[in-house]
Amino acid sequence: MSWWKRILLDEDDAVAPKRLDYLNEGMALERHGDIEGAVTSYQLALRDQPHDVRILQYIAIALSKTGRIEEAIRYYRRALELDENQVGAHYGLAFLLLRRGDTEHAAQHLRAFLARPGRDPEMAQWILHANSTLEQLDGERGEPQ
Repeated sequence: MSWWKRILLDEDDAVAPKRLDYLNEGMALERHGDIEGAVTSYQLALRDQPHDVRILQYIAIALSKTGRIEEAIRYYRRALELDENQVGAHYGLAFLLLRRGDTEHAAQHLRAFLARPGRDPEMAQWILHANSTLEQLDGERGEPQ
């Protein structure tokens, strides 16, 4: 604000600072390849809305892209603590646990995902991937399919 406007405005007319939309900022940064910047923005969004499972999942996805697997796992688990029906969190967590070698827990999360997958047509590829991964895991462990 210019000094002239400051002189002319009453105290009551002063412009209040606007809250930034950290979630959208994070998504834009991620689209442009600035994953670390996106993580920071998502974390700021989470500070404003600490129980938003969607933000927790965005953070987990971004952390996964940076190779920060343990942190991503913590964010997915926090999302599931808040809402155990978050199929996206089950799916993401399952594949991170597989990378860690925890096949038993990964299979549990794949089953949770497949128990109530979304109805979105785009989900078909994720359902197929989860099914084939689970079949492979069950085959390795000698479980009936």
